Amino acid sequence: MAERIFPGIEEHPDIVALRASSERATTTVAAQIMEGLALLAGLYLAASAWIMGFHTTLPTLSVTNLIAGLAYAFLMGGGFGSAYERTHAMCWAAAGIGVWTVIAPFVVSGARASHPASVIISNTVIGGLAVAFAAGTGLLALRVKRRS
Repeated sequence: MAERIFPGIEEHPDIVALRASSERATTTVAAQIMEGLALLAGLYLAASAWIMGFHTTLPTLSVTNLIAGLAYAFLMGGGFGSAYERTHAMCWAAAGIGVWTVIAPFVVSGARASHPASVIISNTVIGGLAVAFAAGTGLLALRVKRRS
């Protein structure tokens, strides 16, 4: 009796359709611009302590921003870009990093009075942009998914 050979899961019609839909989402100009800006936002967040000059006065916040920025850049552009069809939902985790960036100066480094206004403004602006870029990327993927 001949043995039946079944195709692998990667050849399942639903998986193929999902990959095609995700590929359409990432090839749009808007998605590429959004992901590029998100990557830049993550890199700025990682380096913000040295750019803004608070790496010596607020070392805990500096480390927090470094880790959050690298994680954000990894989620939004660096690490998962090649596997977008399976991991585009990671943008919502990146949005959480953006929210954390806004509240981190108050949670990590203590009282509000100890922070220069530039630190709070920097974290608030880059955190808001991080949330906007992550949400925008997720919404672009949902929009393309609904069309197909």
